[in-house]
Amino acid sequence: MAVGFAAPIVRRQLKLRPTVVSALAWQAPIAMAIARPRSALRDAAIYGLQMWAYIAHYEMPNDDHDALLGRVHVTYPIKADTWIGAGTPPTVRLQRALGEPGRVFRHDLALAGIHWSWFLVPHGTVAYILLRHRDQFPRAAGMMAAVFDLGIFAYWLVPTAPPWWAGGNGHMAHVRRIMVEAGEHFWGRAWKPLYDFLGGNPFAAMPSLHFATSVMAAHVLSDVGPGHGTVGWVYAMSLGFALVYLGEHYVVDLIAGLALAEGVRAIAPRAERALLPAARAIQRLEPGAA
Repeated sequence: MAVGFAAPIVRRQLKLRPTVVSALAWQAPIAMAIARPRSALRDAAIYGLQMWAYIAHYEMPNDDHDALLGRVHVTYPIKADTWIGAGTPPTVRLQRALGEPGRVFRHDLALAGIHWSWFLVPHGTVAYILLRHRDQFPRAAGMMAAVFDLGIFAYWLVPTAPPWWAGGNGHMAHVRRIMVEAGEHFWGRAWKPLYDFLGGNPFAAMPSLHFATSVMAAHVLSDVGPGHGTVGWVYAMSLGFALVYLGEHYVVDLIAGLALAEGVRAIAPRAERALLPAARAIQRLEPGAA
């Protein structure tokens, strides 16, 4: 478990190949299951370790930025959103209607705040299920992890530029990155180190995992009750609007994210049955399994 946790940290210093990092990082959650008796804390650690592996795989394509830049796709989401927007991408329409270059409005800060809150919402939802509805935790955590992990394949295979990058590099009408402008306005000097810490791959845009995981959080909360579900869906829709307006994602990115989340939820019952033998084999190795 310790080796799997350390591999993403030392991969650059030791010049580890991605395949080696993958093999070491993805076995860490299984190692944790075998190392510690079952408890809420251990279950949280298993989920955390798989997310640690996800973060490493999210960042690795950008280790060689020039090589990634040479593979990046720019035009296909612009064409799709131009069609969706009847000749003008929705991001451009919204920024022209609600924004003003050089100014940060209150709604800019509010929508940026919704964007920033995403770093807590999917995992906070899983943590809430673990603490209050533990019987639902394995399925909820498994589906959330599947959305994150399947999105990684697209980020590796089809790196795609977001609207703010395409608009800032002459591929379409100028698009502001309002989230950054709002961050500089709100956080001041603390913004740059905060942004540098969180921004690991600028071409991880298709599908939008921001939206996909928020949709999955809404589904997970809906399984608890209608009131919880309403909160989840209001947040997901608000975040979707914010992502398009702020210049972070195209509408087509959101559509792909929605399809990913709904696809994971649709195949979950069959996936559970297929994975059950492996899960039981691991459970037999858990401390105190007898």
